[in-house]
Amino acid sequence: MLRRLLAPAALALALATTACTQGSPAADQPGGGTKDLSIAFLMPCSTCADRFESKDKPYFEEAVKALDPGIKVIANNAQGDAAVQLQQAESALTNGAKVIVVSPFTAETGAAIVAKADAAGAKVIAYDGAIEGAVPAAYVSFQNEKVGELQGQYLLDKLPQGATVAMINGDVTSAPGRAFKAGAHKVLDPAFQSGRLKLGYESDTPGFDPAKGQQAMEQGLTKLNDDVQGVIAPNDGLANAVITALTARKLNGKVLVTGQDATDAGLGSIVAGNQSMTVYKSIRAEATAAAKIAVALAKGDTAGATQLTTSTVDNGTGKVPAVLLDPVAVTRETIADVVIKDGYTTKDKICAGLAADKCGL
Repeated sequence: MLRRLLAPAALALALATTACTQGSPAADQPGGGTKDLSIAFLMPCSTCADRFESKDKPYFEEAVKALDPGIKVIANNAQGDAAVQLQQAESALTNGAKVIVVSPFTAETGAAIVAKADAAGAKVIAYDGAIEGAVPAAYVSFQNEKVGELQGQYLLDKLPQGATVAMINGDVTSAPGRAFKAGAHKVLDPAFQSGRLKLGYESDTPGFDPAKGQQAMEQGLTKLNDDVQGVIAPNDGLANAVITALTARKLNGKVLVTGQDATDAGLGSIVAGNQSMTVYKSIRAEATAAAKIAVALAKGDTAGATQLTTSTVDNGTGKVPAVLLDPVAVTRETIADVVIKDGYTTKDKICAGLAADKCGL
């Protein structure tokens, strides 16, 4: 597992080295010529995943500053509103942003932002979530379908014959939400079809909204008369919503629950025995990769930006240069060796609020 974890970090280092050795038109101008350059960093929401404000934004700003302190970062959060995200993109373009790095609230919003940017002569990087219906300059994310595969495989490995599974999926109007769901089904569908496991209840969650996820889990428990042994939750926010519903019926700690993002709350829930696993994604590596490409594009170095990518994806409209990093499954046994060792968080943050005897990391 540690070898897999090193891959994103190694890639980020390689990207940094490449970026530092490549020239760019703006950087070659007398005086650097970058003080008037700006890059927009547009986040989709806070309730759907708290990582964007706490991790992605500061990591991205830090990486841009390290590359070129003269470039301004315009950061905004749409707070779960597609129309607001489009308005934020328009405002950034009006204020001269040369590049928009956007985690699209919906794939359609991303396409509209690409159209606006094209008209303004700016570039768009799809960040963490794919853009469909338009071709951005680059796509930086993780193997999102693999996230669902890791979650599904965990339940398949741990649940007994004939166990019942509930799936509280994310927002399937978003490309990541569809990918997480598809990955989980890819692993679990053969088990459902053979009778190895039973799919008792499934629901999609608009906006990855925890309140809606909790309501769906409550409905699932009622339908199943509390007879459920495992739950697919696509991220730690929805995992917490599921656990809240389970706790009300005294089922917390008795039902396997998956998650994603390795949030402090999610990791604490794993330590407490309520959540079973999470999926760790090196957000620093992701944000750093996006920053390298964004700075190159802002300086007009399109060829250099393309060289920073490592693969190509077809988004249904065209081929997009991409950087796709590997996610890693994390359980209580591997928190210290994976998440803490990588510097993503600390034992104190994970164990905040837990009794000392409950945090044996």
